[in-house]
Formats: sequence, structure tokens, C-alpha cells
Amino acid sequence: MILPLFAMRGTVPRMVKVALAGYFAYLVFPSLSAQTSFFAKSYNLYFDYDGSFTLEYIMLLVGEGLIGIIMGLYVSMIFAAFSTAGQFFAFQMGFSASEVYDALSQVENPLMGQYFNLIGMLIFLQNHWFQILFKDALTASFNTLSAFSIVSANEGIMFFFLKSLTYLFLNAFTLAFPIIGTLTLIMVAMGMLSKAAPQMNLFSEGFSITMLVAFFLITELMPGMCEFFTHSFVDGFRTLEKFFIQVSGGIQ
Repeated sequence: MILPLFAMRGTVPRMVKVALAGYFAYLVFPSLSAQTSFFAKSYNLYFDYDGSFTLEYIMLLVGEGLIGIIMGLYVSMIFAAFSTAGQFFAFQMGFSASEVYDALSQVENPLMGQYFNLIGMLIFLQNHWFQILFKDALTASFNTLSAFSIVSANEGIMFFFLKSLTYLFLNAFTLAFPIIGTLTLIMVAMGMLSKAAPQMNLFSEGFSITMLVAFFLITELMPGMCEFFTHSFVDGFRTLEKFFIQVSGGIQ
């Protein structure tokens, strides 16, 4: 329940989260309760089929929850790249002082970061990736991963998230670079003109100029940005799938 959509405070009621978790557990439980399932083979030493279990089994269930936390954090990092891209050029655009509470990241976020977050969420829902995460990714994780795999790959998990942070800033800078570069050239041009003709006082008009140019660039680049959002999600899910295959020892 730490996916960006469910992590929004006040957006999804707690009863809906509990109901969805219970419904998903009801659908998955028959395939996991079979004696031939991967889940039963991994944990058969810690519980009996008459219903009794040990304390270690409870700790292993907590480890299963850690798998879902890893998935949710990684998807949140993909959205964080969009928000960071908006923060990169919000200062040059003149919107650095105008911040609003972002329910997605639960922090104060500039307006452009909030705007990119909402665009990314719309693309995320439009392409049914939310259903794919619940229907395919979580179900496959029960059949291929266990808490033992996560514990044995603790160093790999750290390296995975450090690498993901690197790609977060890379994607954010790639997304914001056209706007940052254009606004930088405008600021340099206005600085040169103000030195050549101080009586023109161009910096008093600089705020409105940079804001209008930035909105024009965002409008023109929006189709390419949406395609970039789509490729970010596709590459991110592919990377997450490869990581889980590596952790599980090649089981798909």
C-alpha cells in the first residue's frame, strides 16, 4: 500500500485499502495453499498443514511484506524523477517560491513538480500498469520469491536502490534539460542587453518572459514528455523484473 496512488494521504480511505488487500489475498490464497506451490515448498518447515506454525513463520511473513515494500518504493522513485524534473527548472521559471503540498510525495513541492507528478499518474493509470502490478507482478512474486531470497541478497538490494537513485536524477535532468537550457539562454541574453542598455531595465520583465517561454516549451514538448514518461515506466518495470529474477536465482 505504499504505491504512489495509495500513498496519497486522504485520497484512498483505509477501509478501501484493507478491502483491496483482503480481496487480493482471497484470490491468491488457493494457489499458495497447495502443497506443490513454491510458497509451501519454501516455508513447509515452519508450519504444519493442520494450521500450527512457529514464530519464525511470522517473521518470514514479514519478509514477504518487505517484497511488496521494495516494489512500492521502486515505483515511487520513478514518480520522484518527474517531480525532480519540475523542481530543476521551477527556479529559473520563477515558480520556486510557489509551493503546494504534494499528496503523492507528502512534501512541499513546486507547482511544476506537482504538475509532472499528475501527468505521470494519468499515464500510469491509462496504460493499466496499476492492474499489471497487482495481477502479474505480485502474483509472480509469490511463486518465485521468498523471504530467504531477500535476506540472502541484502547487498544486491542496496546496490539496486543506489543504481535506481542514479537513474532518478538522470531521467529528471534529461526531462528538464531542454527547458533549463532555453531559460538559461534567455537569462544570458537579457543580462547582455541590460548591460548594453541599462535604461531598458529588462530584468523587471524577465519574470513574465521566462514564465511565458517555459509554458510554451512545456506545451510544445508535452507529446515527447508523455512518451518519455511511458518509456520510464516500461524500463523501470523491466529493470524490476530482472532484479527479482536475479534475486530468485533465475526462477521466472
